[in-house]
Amino acid sequence: MCRALKVLCAASGRDRMVELKKATVSTNWELVGGASSLAELVEQVESWRPDVVVIDEPLGAEAIQAVRSARERVRIVTVGAPVEDADENASSLEEIRAAVLGLPKPGGPIR
Repeated sequence: MCRALKVLCAASGRDRMVELKKATVSTNWELVGGASSLAELVEQVESWRPDVVVIDEPLGAEAIQAVRSARERVRIVTVGAPVEDADENASSLEEIRAAVLGLPKPGGPIR
C-alpha cells in the first residue's frame, strides 16, 4: 500500500504560516495541519504523525527538541538561519520543497 509523504508546517504567526504553507505545498506530498505554538506543534506531531516537519527559524531549537520528543525519526527542515539538530535548512522560502525532498542546493558554475 502506498501513501503520500505527510508534511507539517510550524510558524510563529498566522501570516507567516500562510507564507510557509504556500511555499511548502506540492503535488508530491500531503500538507497536514499547521502549528503556531510549541503546544500546538507537539499535539499535531502526535496526531498527524508527519514524515517531515518544516519549522520557521524563529521557533528554533526549542521546537526541534519538542518535535524530536514527540516523534524521534521525523525529518526536520528549518527555514531561515540554520538551527542545530535540524536535518536540513532552507535559507529561503524558495528552497523549502527541495529541502523536504533532501535534494542538494544549487551549486556554483558548472565546470
